[in-house]
Amino acid sequence: MSAQVGRAAKAANAADAALITGADGYLGLRLASRYLETTAHPVFLWVRANGESEIRSKQERLRTLLGRFRERVHLLFGDLGDAEPFAAVDPAGVRTILHAAAATRFSIDQETADRVNLGGTRKLLDFARRCPGLQRLGLLSTLYVSGLTPGRIEEKPILERPVFANHYERSKWEAEAALLAEGDSLPWQIHRVATVIADDESGAVTQQNAFHNTLKLLYHGLLSLIPGKMDTPVYLVTGKFAADAVVTLMSDGESRSVFHVAHSRPESLTLGELMDVAFDTFALDDGFRNRRILRPLFADEESFELLVAGVRAFGGGVVNQAVASVAPFAKQLFVCKEIENRRLVAALRGYRAPDARELAERVCNHLVRTRWGKEATLRAAG
Repeated sequence: MSAQVGRAAKAANAADAALITGADGYLGLRLASRYLETTAHPVFLWVRANGESEIRSKQERLRTLLGRFRERVHLLFGDLGDAEPFAAVDPAGVRTILHAAAATRFSIDQETADRVNLGGTRKLLDFARRCPGLQRLGLLSTLYVSGLTPGRIEEKPILERPVFANHYERSKWEAEAALLAEGDSLPWQIHRVATVIADDESGAVTQQNAFHNTLKLLYHGLLSLIPGKMDTPVYLVTGKFAADAVVTLMSDGESRSVFHVAHSRPESLTLGELMDVAFDTFALDDGFRNRRILRPLFADEESFELLVAGVRAFGGGVVNQAVASVAPFAKQLFVCKEIENRRLVAALRGYRAPDARELAERVCNHLVRTRWGKEATLRAAG
């Protein structure tokens, strides 16, 4: 594989090339793999890295994971905070761009959200406008750009600014708004992805997020109150479904379209159903049963905010950390959304949603069996 850094000489002038940003992230890597598997085009994989040590580490990892495609892959490194993060890419041969680079933590601070998610998108749009043969530009987004808006969420631009639970949601909505305002001449698509809870329908988990961390807190009895309403729908997908859907949409979906990479409300669990699945699965574990951990009570929004304020007043501690990890997205658990995915379903031949309860059971089983990945880590270290 070739590697270029920052503003080094222009990368190989490959015709009909694709540029995938954030290519070493969880979804970015899956998208890159899927694109390489289903096309014959050269691919520029843009990866965030600062300094030679981080570059070498990420370069070696990607060489190992994507080595069979080495003749078609060009690795590029940079930072979305740079003035021209894509200066090493020759725009002349780029036909496809998929922008997956983002800071995705719910607890992200305002400055990082603005610099990476909004500023990075604007720099990507500036580069895209310089690509004379661009045929498709995909922006990876999230269902949470709808903020705290309840009711039907359609697959279309959200023009009126919602109220948000955190800076992550806000910055992703602003990134979409920037695309709509500044990308009028571009063949764009917006892909709003639901929460990824597993690699595939086996329930295996190789990267954990707020969903898995919350289940871990519940398993260890560190949350006596859970914010939210029992009938709030919870929209969950697998990494495989998301990557397959996005790559298919980039090829077959219409330009200037918004797609919800998610399953519909009837195909999804409610928060109450998810808690039932989790605790029924946890109860099969001897260690969990022996601790006699009670199910948490559902707290209304005001009560949970009082809990957060009270715990924070005591400074550090395990309980403080537990509550702080849930607080950034807690408000979403009170909002009943009906996510539409009719445009997605129409674009994907053979669309099928997994059994939501079975998938959640498999994920919980995997997490308990591997102790949230700890056993796999110990085996690798040994």
